[in-house]
Amino acid sequence: MKLDYWEIGGRSLDISGKRILVIGGAGFIGSHVVAELIRTDVGEVVIYDNLTRGKLDHVAQSLDDPRCYVFPDGGDIRDVDVLDAAVSQAEGVIHLAAMWLLHCKDYPRTAFDVNIQGTFNVLEACVNNNIERLVYSSSASVYGDAVEVPMAESHPFNNRNFYGATKISGEAMCRAFHDRYGLSYVGLRYMNVYGPHQDQTAAYTGVIPIVLNKIEANETPVINGDGTQAYDFITVRDAARCNVLALQSDIADEFYNVGTGIQTSIKELCDLLLNLTGSDLKVTYKPYSSEDIRRLVQNRIGSTEKAQRDIGFEYHDSLEDGLRSLINWRSEADFARNA
Repeated sequence: MKLDYWEIGGRSLDISGKRILVIGGAGFIGSHVVAELIRTDVGEVVIYDNLTRGKLDHVAQSLDDPRCYVFPDGGDIRDVDVLDAAVSQAEGVIHLAAMWLLHCKDYPRTAFDVNIQGTFNVLEACVNNNIERLVYSSSASVYGDAVEVPMAESHPFNNRNFYGATKISGEAMCRAFHDRYGLSYVGLRYMNVYGPHQDQTAAYTGVIPIVLNKIEANETPVINGDGTQAYDFITVRDAARCNVLALQSDIADEFYNVGTGIQTSIKELCDLLLNLTGSDLKVTYKPYSSEDIRRLVQNRIGSTEKAQRDIGFEYHDSLEDGLRSLINWRSEADFARNA
């Protein structure tokens, strides 16, 4: 690793004509980040993805643009040499590759290899190649149980699961690389992101696809508890915009919530999904199991003030509009038949 200490501080990145590497660029959020970058005057967008969860179908439209292409030699952040070769060609990096929450619960050793060691590899490659700007994807999972609502970025880390632990580690390493090597980075803590390209059928999918799958199968949606547990839902399109704003900002060594600041209960969410799909199904409530209670996080809502003030991010899509867009996408992709 290079030991030279280059300039610390926030430097805005003019992405006009620049090559941006999107690690995890064929995934759920990554594919939308790629599409958002293509809408700018960026020079090139390079997709680095091992396609474990990502799909080339997600970026098919972006790949029609000659400025966008998939890195040809691979896309795993555990492959140090290939990763370094990809980073060496870029001016800016957006790092979204990670194992998800329930994957980390079931496969903690692999979660360490991917989310912690893999992120170290990304940071090291950024320093070795004098990357001008890194955007790191963290998560609201670092907060764990809410001490106060909304959760400001100063909220204590109360996480108790493997996924949140890997994201806390990633944040700490970003800070260490900034302090030691001057790496200019911004970290983003996503609330509940939903929308097109989210896995709709896997065992690890989110609450919105689970409910929609039940509705489309004409089966009663089941809510654990009384449905009062509430979260902050934000569209993937808005999350992607936030990545591009962070990439271009002159802020460094800071973390930001990516959310709406709006509290929506699971009951309210289910009622809205039933209404938007025209379903006459009724929700069933069941008591929490001991496992559910142990991992339950109530009322995780993010404060939006810091992101708005520092990087100019405000959400655009209402929950109703975002859900309607997702439902239309599922219909076009024929999830009703294949779920």
